[in-house]
Formats: sequence, C-alpha cells, structure tokens
Amino acid sequence: MKKSQRITLIIGGILAGGGFFFYAGLRFGVSKYSDESSYSVPANGTSSVLSGDFSLFWNAVQLMKDKFYNPPQINDQNIIYGAIKGAVGSLNDPYSAFFTPSDSAKFNEDLTGSFGGIGAEIGTKNNQIVVIAPLKDTPADKAGLRAGDEIFKIDDTLVTNDMTADDAVKLIRGDVGTTVKLLVMRDEWKEPKTFTLTRAVINVPTIDFKLLPGNIAYVQLYNFDANAGAEFYRVGLRMLTSNAKGLILDLRDNPGGFLDVAQNIAGWFLKRGDVVVKEKFRGRGEQSLLAQGNEALLRMPTVLLVNGGSASASEILSGALRDDRRIKLVGKQTFGKGSVQEIEDLPDGSSMKISIAEWLTPDGAVINKIGLKPDYSVPLTDQDIQNKKDPQLDKAIEVLQSEMSQ
Repeated sequence: MKKSQRITLIIGGILAGGGFFFYAGLRFGVSKYSDESSYSVPANGTSSVLSGDFSLFWNAVQLMKDKFYNPPQINDQNIIYGAIKGAVGSLNDPYSAFFTPSDSAKFNEDLTGSFGGIGAEIGTKNNQIVVIAPLKDTPADKAGLRAGDEIFKIDDTLVTNDMTADDAVKLIRGDVGTTVKLLVMRDEWKEPKTFTLTRAVINVPTIDFKLLPGNIAYVQLYNFDANAGAEFYRVGLRMLTSNAKGLILDLRDNPGGFLDVAQNIAGWFLKRGDVVVKEKFRGRGEQSLLAQGNEALLRMPTVLLVNGGSASASEILSGALRDDRRIKLVGKQTFGKGSVQEIEDLPDGSSMKISIAEWLTPDGAVINKIGLKPDYSVPLTDQDIQNKKDPQLDKAIEVLQSEMSQ
C-alpha cells in the first residue's frame, strides 16, 4: 500500500485541462486500508458493514450471469467496481467518487502532469454539469464560456443527471490541438449554443495588479495555487509603497486552490488569531483555522468582487473578511463549495475520494451548496462584456470610494 503526500486543497470542481491544484477539496493522507482489510458476508446475506439484506446483490449478480445475452462481456471485477461506484453515488455528493485502478492512476498523473484541455473549472450543481469558472486567456475564456454555463452535450455524448464532473472532464480533456464541442445553455439565452474549442496546454496566471484613478489598488487573484502567497506578497509590497488608499480584491472566477494559501493571504487583512474558517468533522465538532499573517492591510479600506465562479478558497477568504472585518462583497452569489475531500488508496490500486468535513465561515455560516450572498448584487450580462463594460467593478469602486471618504 503506497503512502501519499499530505496536502490540502479546496476547490469547486475539476479542471478540464490545467494544473494539479484544481482538484476538488482534496486532503491526501495515509490510507487506512490494507490488503488484510475485508468484510465477510454470512450465508444469510447480512453484513457487519451494511444493515440491509446483501443477498439481494448476489441474486442480482446471479441473474446477470444467467440471463445476459452476451456472457463474454460479463467481468466479475467490473461488477464489483460498478457496485462500489453505485454505493458512492448513493451519497448524492458530487465530490465523492470511486476510481478504478486505471482511473486512479490517471488521476494521480493529472495531479502532477500537464495535459490538454480547455481551461475551465467543471463541477456539478443541482445535478447538472456546469462551468464553475473559465480561466483567463484559456480556450474556454477566449471562446466566451462563463461561470454558471450548463453543459448539455460534450461532442456526441449527452450529459445526463448521473454524469459526474470526473466523467465530464474525461470527455473534455484530450490531446493538445484537437477540438471538443460543447452544447451550452445560459440563463439569459432562449436556446443552447454550441462552442467548438481547441484543446491546449493550460498555463494559469496567478495575479494581476494595477492602480486605478483615485488611488485605488485593483488586484485580481485568479487562483490560490502554490505561487499565490509569494505573488500576493510581491503585490502587497507594491500597494504599500504606492499611493493606494483603498483596495478592490477581485475573486471573480477564482475556483480555489490551497487552503494554507487562503489562510496566508487572509493574514494580510485580519488580526493574528482571528478565525479564517471553521472545519466541521463528523463526530469531532469544529476546528478553527486562525490568521497568522503580517496584518499589513488591516486598516486598508477593501471591497471584494465575487461571482458564481468564486469557489472554495475564494469563499473562505471572502467569508473571513466579511465576518471578521465586515468587508463588503459586490457581484453575484458565490458557487457554494464548502466541503473537504480525502483520498484513500485501496489494496488493488483503486481509490476513493470521500467528503469528510464541511467549511463554516467565522460566524458559523454554511458555505456548502449555499455560497455567499453579496452585499450588493450586480449582474454582468453578455452585452456588458461585448461593450467592454463592467458594472460590477463600477459598483465596487463606488462602494470603496464611500468607505474611503469616511
């Protein structure tokens, strides 16, 4: 049994092409299960693990073996894997999944490798495959995909209610230079549209900074990857040595990343010891993660921009700044990804991703499946984008100017 490295990531979904940090809320640890771990099923069909009558399963398998018209297609191991997938699916949790040995190997390869994709974070919401966030300057971004877009079809495959984000990403990813067609529906459209995207190696930017008129610093943080803490430090020094009197932190379409990076960046804005986020485990109560930063922006008037593509780490940082400092949120309601997953390796090379905890804001608000409601709800339409207008940013500037004048 191999041991995997211990890292914690928090994210809304799975990246359809891109870096390893875009995998949903993962906490990697030492597997608890060994080759000796097994559960016997007595003759009466009962089990020490399941309270139901397990003989029903064996009866169904026997019927398959007796009746299925194409016996060579029956594979005992695949039956077992299918049963496990069905069991995990019964949780109705889009972030828990079972991986066969081949899928598990591909998953681990994707954590450290690069591959062709479209540069969009893909997830599940209300049993529908959706775009959580298109990433800057990627095929998805350039084609015009937006947070919240519903994917109805991938090439010739219809997206059904039982399709997982992992399944969708397998179809979307592919060799660099090849194309994939997505049939997409958006709230403001009357009918779906087809997007043809050319897969590419995705290089995701981390942060942008500029000084707006009125001595307003504008920082757009695209993700919470391993470089984000150092990049924010560099930008933070620029802000502190400039004439910036206020800050707009743009977390729109930021799908998340490393938990400790979010905690680190929160430390720029909060007092040491302030709660950044609470972690709620089954049967173990709550555990608080605290700010331990430099407090350099503690007194800087700040406004946050968020939207439906702001997920996990973005929601944790936004919730912390809202609850601890009453910093205002402008834009649209965030995605609502507030759970933590753990990967466990199983004896035959398969693995399971299972949700083990949920996140709460410092004031105890649930993030998962709910998200954060902005203080100022401002839409951003296709027409706004075509006309190069940004009413959400305009509102953020207005709110910040009001706070700077107090």
